[in-house]
Amino acid sequence: MDREALPLDRRLRQEILFARERVYRFAGATPLEQLVLPGGGPEIWVKREDLSPVKAYKWRGACNRMAVLTPAEAARGVVTASAGNHAQGVALAARTLGIRARIYMPRPTPRIKQAAVRHHGGEWVEIHLAGDSYDDAVTAAREDEQATRAVYIHAYDDLQVMAGQGTLADEIILSGKGPFDAVYLQIGGGGMAAGVSTWLKTHWPQTRVVGVEGSGQACMKAAIAAGQPVPLEHLDLFCDGTAVRKAGELPFQICRDTLDAMETVTNAEVSQAIRTLWEGLRCVAEPAGAMGLAAVLKHREALAGKRVLVVLCGANIDFLQLGVIAQSLDSAGSASRTLRIHIPELPGMMVGLLDSCFEGLNITDFQYGKTDSGAARPVFTVTAEDPARVEALPARLAAGGFEWQDLTDAPDVVFRAIPLRGDLLQYPVFLRLDFYERPGALHDFLGRYLTGNANLCYFNYRQSGERIGRALIGLDFPSSYERDALLMTIPPSHGEGYRGCEPLDPAAQQRLVGG
Repeated sequence: MDREALPLDRRLRQEILFARERVYRFAGATPLEQLVLPGGGPEIWVKREDLSPVKAYKWRGACNRMAVLTPAEAARGVVTASAGNHAQGVALAARTLGIRARIYMPRPTPRIKQAAVRHHGGEWVEIHLAGDSYDDAVTAAREDEQATRAVYIHAYDDLQVMAGQGTLADEIILSGKGPFDAVYLQIGGGGMAAGVSTWLKTHWPQTRVVGVEGSGQACMKAAIAAGQPVPLEHLDLFCDGTAVRKAGELPFQICRDTLDAMETVTNAEVSQAIRTLWEGLRCVAEPAGAMGLAAVLKHREALAGKRVLVVLCGANIDFLQLGVIAQSLDSAGSASRTLRIHIPELPGMMVGLLDSCFEGLNITDFQYGKTDSGAARPVFTVTAEDPARVEALPARLAAGGFEWQDLTDAPDVVFRAIPLRGDLLQYPVFLRLDFYERPGALHDFLGRYLTGNANLCYFNYRQSGERIGRALIGLDFPSSYERDALLMTIPPSHGEGYRGCEPLDPAAQQRLVGG
């Protein structure tokens, strides 16, 4: 029977079998490792596609597709569009097979992915940066295809590409670790989910297969709801490896039948999953690579006692993005809330506030600048391993007579816009403080030195996760004598509870107060 006449799902199963012979000419199988969660939960197994030659699963589909090019097609060369991982797979295949490839990537593509494409492709690839989005890169690549007759290698909407991705599921079956109660597969255009779900359902029909998308990029969920792929009006780019505006037509036809459920995860949930993978396996996932685990953690209690599988589909993350992710998480992975608190602008009131209301809470961010002669409005971000402690803070503030306002995720707080009116200050001094990061360290410093007529006029501190905390603080005095007396009592380094404290130079202080 003509294979082209077979239903799509049967053709895909056949092509996965054929792909077995092709893809392992380019690279070997990747391991399956267990991730143990502290405190219990499901038994989690992680397919480590981050350990492949291109640090992502995309090599499988690209290599399989290019391995079936005819000599005439190979002579014309190939062209593709990619945000990074598919491009590396095409580059690997191009160099191995001796095929010229032009790769169009969005201009914001992380440099690590551009460098990796050049590394894998060498002289066989050309990179062209086009537009600001994946869609823009696709348009440019398609125009190249029309002008040069090069073969377009689609990142996901291609039978051979889906079959190549399905070989990772074949390795899971052959690992002997299954079957699993549930499998969580991240979805961009849907190529990996289509290939993997088809193969898993063939061998383990009782396994529940869940598609996972970012809450701001759920194109497959939209396609299933509409009965056909539809473009998203808005697209979140945090998980750049799955940032696809419209699901592929072929993957949609497969996924609507093989997926048992769809799940969406937030960027914060993905960030926490990245942390969990680092703490459990010492691996660094790109955001898209952690989406499956994010969905598992979201339903950790419901999945307790179950055996589940996730795919760490990529680790090509820009180094600078790691800092953004780390800053979005508190040091204990605990509940968090940001509040602006109104207190009288009087000496000792700040310490009194900390003494009366913040017991048992960890201050991870403290922003304050004096803008009113009669009232202070410091902004605190607090965390606690017990969420109930964070939720109880407003009631404690109200009981103490303090007014407050919730500023969680407020733009001015996120971007650290700390106002300060220099005309309200008399004899200020601004200090850079380096202290040992332990519970109560800031409180101890303020309690020791914010005494007498010293008045806090500025505070800029954010917990970084290091052993050493760093803060820029301002103290104001009614006289130069009192200011100078305080400076003489603070040793420059290795004081009790802190390791360094030095005044800003006069020019820096003048800039800070707007002079």
